[in-house]
Amino acid sequence: MRRIVALWLCLLAGSAWLPCAGQMKIDFQEYDLPNGLHVILYPRNDVPVVAVGMMYHVGSKNEDPERTGFAHFFEHLMFEGSKYIERGELDKLLTEAGATYNANTWYDRTYYYEVLPANQLNLALWIEAERLRHAKVDMKGIETQREVVKEERRLRVDNQPYGRLVEETMKRVYKKHPYRWPVIGYMEHLEAASEEDFKNFYKTFYVPNNATLAIAGNFDVEATKKTIEIYFGDIPKGKKVPRPNVEEPPLGGEVRDVVYDNVQLPAVVHAFRTPSIKEPDYYAVNMLMQLLSQGESSRLSRYVKNEKRKALAVGAFPFGLEDSPSVSIIYGIANAGVSPEELEAALEEEYEKIKREGISFQEFQKLRNQLETEYYTRNSTMEGIAESLANYHTFFGDANLINTEIQQYLKVTPNDIKRVANKYLVKENRVTLYWLPKSEEQSK
Repeated sequence: MRRIVALWLCLLAGSAWLPCAGQMKIDFQEYDLPNGLHVILYPRNDVPVVAVGMMYHVGSKNEDPERTGFAHFFEHLMFEGSKYIERGELDKLLTEAGATYNANTWYDRTYYYEVLPANQLNLALWIEAERLRHAKVDMKGIETQREVVKEERRLRVDNQPYGRLVEETMKRVYKKHPYRWPVIGYMEHLEAASEEDFKNFYKTFYVPNNATLAIAGNFDVEATKKTIEIYFGDIPKGKKVPRPNVEEPPLGGEVRDVVYDNVQLPAVVHAFRTPSIKEPDYYAVNMLMQLLSQGESSRLSRYVKNEKRKALAVGAFPFGLEDSPSVSIIYGIANAGVSPEELEAALEEEYEKIKREGISFQEFQKLRNQLETEYYTRNSTMEGIAESLANYHTFFGDANLINTEIQQYLKVTPNDIKRVANKYLVKENRVTLYWLPKSEEQSK
């Protein structure tokens, strides 16, 4: 309770960043098993639950260009069961234990997690070990999940207004890097894949030396270490995991294109090549994107949407990818009667204003407060802490960034935000898409 009160007072006071952050120090321990599995433990005896996260350093960028969608497909397939978990039993076991659980896939990693009552920790550890040791990778499960993934793509991408926006953008931002294809993949690749293709992917990437196990919550450290050794210790280490080694060529100037879709209102998309999460400028770019679109008082909402009424919706977000370059996407959906040219001009006016004038003290303080709040929110649950620890180890080899990364944002100055706006928000560094109704294509 003391921690909650301290946090609340800290936020109410709009206090200095570092003293507040100090209230949230996360004391964890970590070690490696001989087979390469990295284990991170964060014990807390004042909560009734425990979160177990298993992160594999494999995402869509690790796929064969002719077999896209495998990383996301395994997110589904790994719920099919294992040698000792019958098909359909995994969900039943977790549900009956009172767990919440899920998985997600990104360009750079795949993550599975469970949040359970503290006395059910061993169940989650056993399930994750079963997934890693001998998951069911057979034609029955493959055929079942093919249909699931097809339906997911229909619902989320193909039949969703602007659903292909990221997909169409990324394949123009990248010429060579595997980030150019969508995380969900192309259905023709999954259809053409054999059982052996799936088994080879599993054997290559689902190995202990490509995984991080993070546990946060109410558990006994020494007892848990013994259980981890029993469940995971004798799983064989895999071969060296292949990583893409692609040097993305320069964009070579602005790329402009038009996409026709089943939409009523046109949209404008600007995608800028920006630094990866491992480059110093990432933090300033992240703050720049928040300045543009975080909340109704942000630049794009306040001026393009509300004052000029050029857009029904606006947004800006940095993807935060592991390899360089990453990408930041800014979009606007036009108001009725507003042309894409008018909307684009309004967006560009805001870019130029930041590049020319920078930001005010009040805006800068708001950005810092937003980031501080996000930091606390992300690390206010056992699930959030487990995922953060796994992320920081997987991508940086430094789980303690959960305590220190916020200082990288603290170092960013208003001049840094103005500088990165001038460096990255330029036409030569962007892809521009006009997203137009199909009726306009037919009228041409």
